[in-house]
Amino acid sequence: MQVRVLLGVQIDNQMYTVYAILSQKDGRIYVGFTSNIEKRLKEHNAGTTKSTKGFRPWELLYTEVVKDRVTARKREVYWKSGTGKEQLKELKGYLPAGREQEFPKL
Repeated sequence: MQVRVLLGVQIDNQMYTVYAILSQKDGRIYVGFTSNIEKRLKEHNAGTTKSTKGFRPWELLYTEVVKDRVTARKREVYWKSGTGKEQLKELKGYLPAGREQEFPKL
């Protein structure tokens, strides 16, 4: 991984994936971000992630690739918000028809 430092701020050239996964056990949604989505989903399903271990198995519900870690964190915070979670539930068909909204642009 190539890393540059500019004015004391570390900048990496790595892309990140913001993701939402859906528990097949109880329907809950977990949101996070990673630089390796395949590896991260395997970790969730293997039970090595403490916060998701008890709700396996998980399936990918939503992914969004962003240019850097800062943007990934901002998008993660959005998807964990009330509005973001509601949109993720709509994506899976949890909310009544007529309440659909466009997903926000980056």
